[in-house]
Amino acid sequence: MHRPALLLLLVLSLTGCQPTLPAAPVLADSLQKELVTKKGKTPPTTGKGICWADDVTPAIIETVTEQLQVRPETRGPDGAVKTAAVFQSVASQRIVQDRRAVWFRTPCAEVVTLDYVASLQRALKARGYYPYDITGQLDAPTRRAIRQFQEPLGLDSERLSLAAAQRLGISATEFK
Repeated sequence: MHRPALLLLLVLSLTGCQPTLPAAPVLADSLQKELVTKKGKTPPTTGKGICWADDVTPAIIETVTEQLQVRPETRGPDGAVKTAAVFQSVASQRIVQDRRAVWFRTPCAEVVTLDYVASLQRALKARGYYPYDITGQLDAPTRRAIRQFQEPLGLDSERLSLAAAQRLGISATEFK
């Protein structure tokens, strides 16, 4: 009578010990809300001073490793452990977020001048993303720094988003 109740209590207590998988991280200062799923070849809106770039956001894959019991421990009549339990590590992966094609607002080409890019490089340098000389050129190191700045905010692109430019303090354009 006591044995089934004890077994049920043990199973219930172990069930409560299983870790819950965390949701995808949501950053308070995320650029995710600026992304518009791409449904065609033309941007969502057009007009003077409204410029868009497109990109593909990568899938986010999470790896979970669990310890599964392969063989339980055995105990002698006195309760002493005769053989230890054997466990095995099992890893599995799951897709947290699918990859998707997106549009995002970007500073228009006529705004991206030599002085603008120099300001961008200074802003990225001040935050530790761009360790090179200020050239005003939108070169590979500058694009890499843009990606490094935007990636933790949810946009893994080397193309500067308008929202990131605003966060860097180099663009005052309001957007909806």
